[in-house]
Amino acid sequence: MAEVMTVRGPVPGAELGYVDAHEHLFLRTPALAGDEFWDPEKSTAEAAAVRAGGISTIVDLTPVGLGRRPAALAQLSADAGVHVVAATGYHRSAHYPAWHWAREVSADDLLDVLLTDLTVGMDDRDWAGPRPVPTTVRAGIVKLGASYQRITSDEARWFDAGAEAGRRTGVPIAVHTETGTLGHEILDRLDATSRVMLCHLDRNPDLGLHGELASRGAYLVYDTIGRIKYGPDSRILDLLEGMAAAGLAGQVCLGTDVGRRSMLRAYGGGPGMDVLGRRFLPRLEQHLGPDLVDQVMRRTPARFLSGAPL
Repeated sequence: MAEVMTVRGPVPGAELGYVDAHEHLFLRTPALAGDEFWDPEKSTAEAAAVRAGGISTIVDLTPVGLGRRPAALAQLSADAGVHVVAATGYHRSAHYPAWHWAREVSADDLLDVLLTDLTVGMDDRDWAGPRPVPTTVRAGIVKLGASYQRITSDEARWFDAGAEAGRRTGVPIAVHTETGTLGHEILDRLDATSRVMLCHLDRNPDLGLHGELASRGAYLVYDTIGRIKYGPDSRILDLLEGMAAAGLAGQVCLGTDVGRRSMLRAYGGGPGMDVLGRRFLPRLEQHLGPDLVDQVMRRTPARFLSGAPL
């Protein structure tokens, strides 16, 4: 089976086990001022709790300039006993101040950053200036972001760079959709890219729309599990049941996207990064059976990340 690049090197897709398809292990962004999390010991504790819940791989979708900490990710992976797939790419415009270098550099420079992250190693370039010497910790996925109901001019440039990086390297692309909007427009823009995962579709629980997007080949990640302000977890069970009935469960992954310090148990918050394995998967198995759990947690994410069926 094709391999997946993790922060400690390539891993066969068949060895990923259960996958939490959307997390952030370190994060710092002006869009969430005061809610950053940066402590390696606390992040390791969260990741270890995920592993204790039966999940072996975490996809960290923190892109360029938001505090990825590549060397710390590799150490966390070893200490917590989990595979970590790290991201390169550019988030939606709200996460970058007006003066950020990603708004100013050329298209070639935007692409060069991504290709270096994917083929040589990542740095943690948060500010303008000379590019730091990259680590040997490589990214294994491209992360992009769109604003609510629109793709801004900066985001369009970042989409172009991300799509080209995906084409040249064969890695998958994950895209932040704001409240689950613009799914079709995003796929149109990334039409030449083979593996695209649309994030946060459960924030827009429109089963018909989800079916349309999955029928176009998109992967969807339901990633607000345990985050009740977006609605009860029962809505995700209903979506999974509907996708399975339509024969499209093979296009769905799961995650929790606990992207705030106040959501992490290590900082005294909740629901915690481990809520997927600790609470939701037992409920999902009881409701829809173990084969569906295995599909959305192991087989589908392995196919998305590696490009090969499991």
